[in-house]
Amino acid sequence: MKVIFDPETDTLSIIFRDDKISESNEIREGIIIDYSKDGKIVSMEIMDASEQVSEPQGIFYELRTKEKAVA
Repeated sequence: MKVIFDPETDTLSIIFRDDKISESNEIREGIIIDYSKDGKIVSMEIMDASEQVSEPQGIFYELRTKEKAVA
């Protein structure tokens, strides 16, 4: 997964897979989801990102794991 913020265009792109985009859908104004030929999400683009995201120039990545139950 790759996250790209372009301050010049104020666009935030999240690329989930390296597939060719077959179809795009603007799910609401300024939020575009791109799909592969087989319907999987390839990427998401957020326009006017500085208005939509609290800190578009920084990223916090968290990996959550299941904790094993203690008997």
